[in-house]
Amino acid sequence: MKRAKQVLGKEFSRKKGMDMKTIRVVAAVICDNFETKRQIFATARGYGEFEGWWEFPGGKIEPGETPKEALVREIKEELETEITVGEQIMTIEYTYPAFHLSMDCFWAVVRSGDLVLKEAEAARWLTKDRLEEVQWLPADLELIERIREEMGEAVVQEESADC
Repeated sequence: MKRAKQVLGKEFSRKKGMDMKTIRVVAAVICDNFETKRQIFATARGYGEFEGWWEFPGGKIEPGETPKEALVREIKEELETEITVGEQIMTIEYTYPAFHLSMDCFWAVVRSGDLVLKEAEAARWLTKDRLEEVQWLPADLELIERIREEMGEAVVQEESADC
C-alpha cells in the first residue's frame, strides 16, 4: 500500500517494496500538573534539518527499555530533570522522506530539577491559546491537536491594588 505524508509543502511517498527504517522514540509532554494541564513545555531543536523547529523533549528507546524508562532517561540526559511519567496520550506514526517515526507520547510533570537545556536551542512554557506561536515539527502536529483538547484554560491573575 502506498502511503504519503505532507512534509514542508512537498509530497513524499513510501514506495512499494522499499524498506524504510522505523525509528521508535518517546516524547514527554511536560505539563504544570496532571489535573489542570494549563501549560506545556516545548523545546526548539538545536541541530539537523529541522533546527529551530519546535518539539517535545524525548528520544530513542534503547534495547531492553520500556517507553516510560526511555523517557525518564532521555529527560534526565537532555534537561537534567527528573520527571514523573503519566498517561500515554497517543502513538504517532509519521513517515518522513528518509525514515518512519513511531513516537509514544506521554504526559509528564517535573519531579525535581530545573529544566537545563543541554541539546535544545530554546524552550517555552505554552498555554493552550499559544500553541500556534511556534513552528512544530510535522510529526507533532497531530499531537498538538490532541493536547489542545486535553489542556485546561490558562488562569489570568489580576493585579491587586494596595490601599
